[in-house]
Amino acid sequence: MQYRCVRATALCIALSIGVLAQTPPAAPAEQPAATPAPAPPPAPVWSIGPIDFSGLIDIYADKNFNNPGSSTNGLRNFDVKSNQFSLSMAKLSLEHTADPVGFRADFGFGRAFEIIHAGEPKDAPSFMRNIEQAYISLKPPKGKGFQVDFGQFVTSAGAEVIETKDNWNYSRSLLFAWAIPYYHFGVRTSMPMGKVFTGGFQLVNGWNNVEDNNSGKTLGLTGNFAGKKISWMNTYYTGPENAGTNKGFRNLYDTTVLLTPADSFNAYVNVDYGANKGPGGEKSHWTGFAVAAKMSKGMFAMTPRIEYFNDANGFSTGTTQKLKEFTLTGEMKMKEGVLARLEYRHDWSNEGFFERGPTGSSKHQDTILIGMTAFFGPKR
Repeated sequence: MQYRCVRATALCIALSIGVLAQTPPAAPAEQPAATPAPAPPPAPVWSIGPIDFSGLIDIYADKNFNNPGSSTNGLRNFDVKSNQFSLSMAKLSLEHTADPVGFRADFGFGRAFEIIHAGEPKDAPSFMRNIEQAYISLKPPKGKGFQVDFGQFVTSAGAEVIETKDNWNYSRSLLFAWAIPYYHFGVRTSMPMGKVFTGGFQLVNGWNNVEDNNSGKTLGLTGNFAGKKISWMNTYYTGPENAGTNKGFRNLYDTTVLLTPADSFNAYVNVDYGANKGPGGEKSHWTGFAVAAKMSKGMFAMTPRIEYFNDANGFSTGTTQKLKEFTLTGEMKMKEGVLARLEYRHDWSNEGFFERGPTGSSKHQDTILIGMTAFFGPKR
């Protein structure tokens, strides 16, 4: 097993370094979607009247060297199926920028949408499980940049987002999968304050639910600093999140520092601290950090990522454990809106958390993945 993992790592490193060495410099790659990014190069706008359209199809093939009997990759959220070809998602988006009224709606299907909505009540309308976002925006002409959104929107926490093409790695980090929510339903605001700071306030039903699971509400606060070479994003959520009761609060602080010293090199550090107090007074908490760097050259890029996640009471993963992962992703991005990635990932735990064979268990898991995303729209 160990020899296969070493060979897999070497293969991914060799391929990534090889393509970087053969390509002349070009424009910088995309930043994580939750952070400020350089203006993208001109691209066709698919529109009908005032409405812009965009969409994507994301597929992957994965090999898990543990050969789990359930054909499932442990700890993963969207690239969950192992040893087969899989559809992560197919999505269509409609958007009209607020002027002063606008909207956005993201519809789709696939394994990713099933996971995003796994926490919704079983009696919730089935169409809800096909909606990633659906909100109305208001931006008063004399509001000095103030905007308010009403409806369902993705969370402000995290260094990564749901769409693969807007991240640096194909697989999502442990922090994205286990430390933070996916989306909220309610109201959010944003307001520029000076040249480098934007603040925001949110009042939402809770975590990952359109229909609230109690009568309480969760408060969100955001504060983002954006500079030329460094940006700092902060998000805090607090509120009663235990189902059927308003007793006990859940708190989350998420912070990301993004470094953009050069077009060919970007890096980020993401840190999370979360805590939940149960209705009976029982306490749980989780902490973690992730570090990633993206090295770009023309249409090619390479991104290593390493992280640590401590699920101190088993609240997030169901097992009290300390987790680590290392990921190395090689990328080729074509102008036609096609993104291909080759990725090696090694996860390990201090507990026998991962499946091995039909009935066994292991403290580690090694996977190799090939992913491909085709997308169209205003932002390629």
